[in-house]
Amino acid sequence: MSDTKETLDKMVSQVFELYRVIAIARSRNPAGPADLSETEFLTLDLLTKHDLLTIGEIQKQIGVLPAQMSRIVRSLEEQGGRGYVECRINPRDRRRIDVSLTTSGAKAHAAYREARMGSMYTILSSLKPDDRIQFMRILGDIRLAFEKTTDNDKKK
Repeated sequence: MSDTKETLDKMVSQVFELYRVIAIARSRNPAGPADLSETEFLTLDLLTKHDLLTIGEIQKQIGVLPAQMSRIVRSLEEQGGRGYVECRINPRDRRRIDVSLTTSGAKAHAAYREARMGSMYTILSSLKPDDRIQFMRILGDIRLAFEKTTDNDKKK
């Protein structure tokens, strides 16, 4: 076995273990007052970037099945008292449902994001300054590689 393959195997294993530890931590510590699932958060996150999206557009971006997306949107409509999203029939195509973020949804998104970022901040602050810079560069490269992979998957 070549040193490169062995090194990559170890790296992949470390990344997987990190993912596993993060998943366990998330399941034990829901993100603050906005107790959202990951897909609910991703839905709100998309809506913070776009004023209005159809259920189908959200579903394609997140990559869930249409029935799952309907459940996610329904759940978000019912959360937070007045709902985190608002749904309306699209005036140009009555077969489509437009989804928009409510003020409660924007607050829930911000609370969830802040809680998640707070725990990451605590962990990353333990790194030395030079290690932080190197980590950010490497993390950026990994993110770009993931984005390319997911973009290629969408084209198939």
